[in-house]
Amino acid sequence: MDINKIKSVYFIGIGGIGMSALARYFVNIGKAVAGYDKTPTQLTDELMAAGIAIHFSDDVAQIDDAFRDPETTLVVVTPAVPKEHSEWNYFIAHKFLIQKRAEVLGIITKDSYCFAVAGTHGKTTTSSILGHILYQSGLDVTAFLGGIVENYQTNLIGEGKSVTVVEADEFDRSFLKLYPNMACITSTDADHLDIFGTQEEMLVSFSDFAAKITDKTKFFRTPQVQLEGQTVAVLEAADFQAVHIRIVEGWYVFDIKTPVETVADIRFALPGHHNISNALLAFAMAYTYGVPTAKIKAALESFQGVRRRFSYKVRTPELVYIDDYAHHPTEINAVFQAVSERYSGRKVLAVFQPHLYSRTRDFMDEFAQSLSQFEQVALLDIYPARELPIPGITSQVLLDKITAKTKTVVAKGDLIDFIANADADVIVTIGAGDIGEEVTAIKQAIERRLNEIK
Repeated sequence: MDINKIKSVYFIGIGGIGMSALARYFVNIGKAVAGYDKTPTQLTDELMAAGIAIHFSDDVAQIDDAFRDPETTLVVVTPAVPKEHSEWNYFIAHKFLIQKRAEVLGIITKDSYCFAVAGTHGKTTTSSILGHILYQSGLDVTAFLGGIVENYQTNLIGEGKSVTVVEADEFDRSFLKLYPNMACITSTDADHLDIFGTQEEMLVSFSDFAAKITDKTKFFRTPQVQLEGQTVAVLEAADFQAVHIRIVEGWYVFDIKTPVETVADIRFALPGHHNISNALLAFAMAYTYGVPTAKIKAALESFQGVRRRFSYKVRTPELVYIDDYAHHPTEINAVFQAVSERYSGRKVLAVFQPHLYSRTRDFMDEFAQSLSQFEQVALLDIYPARELPIPGITSQVLLDKITAKTKTVVAKGDLIDFIANADADVIVTIGAGDIGEEVTAIKQAIERRLNEIK
């Protein structure tokens, strides 16, 4: 693929968080961009506001003439789109160049110095912190991210050509399409077993990814990854170690022991020890690349977080509302650790929307254990995404295994009223499905409740 010869880029599944970052990139370099997605979302609204034409019905007639020349149009497709999709089949029949997102990302970043962030948890936050550090430090960088960074209100940081930051996604083995110079693996907990079958097969893919790292510089969060490289850890022995952790006026303040020195008094706002670990990985990569320590410290202090990653939506003495993308038991554990550290003794309600029937089946007991840590739990029905229902796998089955003091299944149409009347003063919404589209309405309902209290 010669990007210089391409005039137009058409996305099938443009509303995906990774796809949308690519769409923004192609707009930035002067290409015509349009696309299809199944449903409107906040993200598609933002893309349309940026001038990108998007439609929401699978209709070949809605493809503009500017995207009908196979010689000058690139088609980017997400693996979540079904094979029978008529627009996809139109482009196949007319012999367009059709690429998956990871293939395009690999081509874009191949001639740059590429930082790749892999792992089953923490990719988005770690890569966002790293992109922020490099951009704020003046590097010629573009960061393609899987979340909206609050500092920039976009999932694409910078317009540089010599340095790139990418999320190396293990789903569909996409990360094997990349050409990383330096990389980290945040975790290798079992996930995407619908793709890999077993955790052992998943680990083979991570080993294959690690073998692609050209500078042989890689970092692992201990003790989960048994591959050769430097390690990072919070309050444990490692090559890069976070120590002397304390909370000062709402900030985490800690020191980092590197292989050659101790960097004192790092200030970081994101809650939870998992976020200290994410920051530590980003620090280790930037530090090893040669970014001055003072610039890294300043960037860590100014980092405001990623949308839907422990995002505060309401934060008052009376009521707190936090929204998080967690969709794996390990991620729910991290949310609980952060909530319990900040709000010990408060009444906490966790509202969880399971994501994928296969993931709910594969981790049913682990989900039940993670959610049982909360005093109150409400479940929405399983968000299917790309899957058909699996007999016997429902939110009610999961609820029956949860031992929380108060628990219930809530219909999505009843969610706002349920939260508005909840007997809790800390509310956390959790999940990777369309629960994220309810956040604004939930926030408004909680604010109305606050007005009634006052």
